[in-house]
Amino acid sequence: MPNDKDVVRLHHMLDHSREAVTIAANRTQADLATDRMFELALVRLVEIIGEAASRVSPETQTLYP
Repeated sequence: MPNDKDVVRLHHMLDHSREAVTIAANRTQADLATDRMFELALVRLVEIIGEAASRVSPETQTLYP
């Protein structure tokens, strides 16, 4: 069972990944190359997901690879 901090981090990862999927819906790779705001938004969301993932405890990472 993940500890409380890990649960919060996992929820952040899930929430921000869902947000990334939502803003990327019906967009193309060309949009990513030409729309700076779209690019920055996706990059920021992925940064948040990565930061949260890096702080999940090794025990929880083993339970939920």
